[in-house]
Amino acid sequence: MYKKLYKSNKDKQIAGVCGGIAEYFNIDPTIVRLIWAFISLAYGAGILAYLICAIIIPDRPMDEDGF
Repeated sequence: MYKKLYKSNKDKQIAGVCGGIAEYFNIDPTIVRLIWAFISLAYGAGILAYLICAIIIPDRPMDEDGF
């Protein structure tokens, strides 16, 4: 079975995008947030990319998260 990318329900600060990406790649969400913040500050495209991801990436279904 393949993995799907979802926004995180457990580890979210704003919309759960960084937490979901961290769960997908099995890494610490703080690393993803730091990289995203650097891209946002350095290039400015990170904010727009985050908004697009928040709209496009689906929410995790409740039964898969155990809640």
